[in-house]
Amino acid sequence: MKNFIHEDFLLQTDAAKELYHGHAKMQPIIDYHCHLNPEYIANDHAFDNLGQIWLEGDHYKWRAMRTNGVDERYCTGKDTSDWEKFEKWAETVPYTMRNPLYHWTHLELKTAFGVDKLLNPETAKEIFDHCTDLLRTPQFSARGLMKKFKVEVVCTTDDPADNLEHHLSLKKENFDIKVLPTWRPDKAMAVENPQEYRAYLEKLSAVSGVTISRFSDLIEALRKRHDFFAAVGCKLSDHGIEEFYAEPYTQAEIEQIFNKVYGGKELTKEEILQFKSAMLYEGAVMDWEKGWTQQFHYGAIRNNNTRLFNKLGPDTGFDSIGDFNTAKAMSRFFDQLDKDNRLTKTIIYNLNPKDNDLIATMIGNFQDGSVAGKMQFGSGWWFLDQKTGMEAQMNSLSNLGLLSRFVGMLTDSRSFLSYPRHEYFRRILCNLIGNDIEQGLLPASEMKFLGEMVEDISYRNAKQFFKF
Repeated sequence: MKNFIHEDFLLQTDAAKELYHGHAKMQPIIDYHCHLNPEYIANDHAFDNLGQIWLEGDHYKWRAMRTNGVDERYCTGKDTSDWEKFEKWAETVPYTMRNPLYHWTHLELKTAFGVDKLLNPETAKEIFDHCTDLLRTPQFSARGLMKKFKVEVVCTTDDPADNLEHHLSLKKENFDIKVLPTWRPDKAMAVENPQEYRAYLEKLSAVSGVTISRFSDLIEALRKRHDFFAAVGCKLSDHGIEEFYAEPYTQAEIEQIFNKVYGGKELTKEEILQFKSAMLYEGAVMDWEKGWTQQFHYGAIRNNNTRLFNKLGPDTGFDSIGDFNTAKAMSRFFDQLDKDNRLTKTIIYNLNPKDNDLIATMIGNFQDGSVAGKMQFGSGWWFLDQKTGMEAQMNSLSNLGLLSRFVGMLTDSRSFLSYPRHEYFRRILCNLIGNDIEQGLLPASEMKFLGEMVEDISYRNAKQFFKF
């Protein structure tokens, strides 16, 4: 019997195997969106053990463990050892069958550590010790893992007020893997809490050197930070939004709204939407001026569990897919930028699969022939970065756009062990195309072109699109 993760994992046809092994497998990785800690890269962080690198901050695993009846102290507890947490994770893994965590877990064990055994309570200690021994060697440090997976470029996620000291250190060192910042101005739009917003503005004012007391000051401060990010090598922005914002507003109205929230007063729902609309537009113009790519991750409803949010904070596993009617606002937003000739390269990631066809058709409205695939339907994100989600996204893109111009996969992860998600994606991509060939839906005589297309989606499209 074959090991579970073997060389032809997920590859169901001879054509799929040829596409993967002959074209996709050897491509380097451009990880153009992730949440890795740049300090870990700058300091070449060494991980103490498998539990630390695997479970620290991983809300995917925490959700599964809670569902399996594991007490919270084994997920986020401060007084619980890494081994105790790992042991509870190992107990949970067999119950994750048919959840993508089962695939990811064993693919990471095999690809990173050469482990063929299934993780369960009986194998937990052996696997923990084996992987921990490897993690304590230079080849399995933060940088060692990046080199092992043939990573060329990493784009982290950074707030405009960040000093980017670790990116600057890596740039000065001329580290052979590019580690670039990504502009994530979400806090500059977060006017729901006036006190928190005023505190953020004070922080932004301090780092930009701009005294912020009016909306125009805010834009000036952000422009200075935008310039600074560009000087460090930034080429992308990213926005984590519930929905797109394109409410009508005048400049006078935005100034009044800013004055109101700056003075500590709560805004109405309409005022919040107007302000976010103005901020989204102003940010898009800055990106266009520099030729950056703007990314929009939309559709999450966050922090649903108030009790545990108050106890544990954000990004701890209490977010879900939202249900927003955003097509009209999205259309207005892009249309206004297009009318003003200020629409830059764009990637849209949706979280609700019901919107797949919506996004695939929306991007077609604003392709202008200036860049191949200027408007991109981003890969399956968060709850959708699994086999079914990836296939659905690629099928929608294929049916209503050009899969061949797709910029491919990213990790969107905080873990240095998440790079096998690129392998997972590439296997799924090759299987999708390979099955079409076997069924006569694509010509076997065009295998050379299809092989090049797989290489493009896996690597070259991103390299050309972002111009790193």
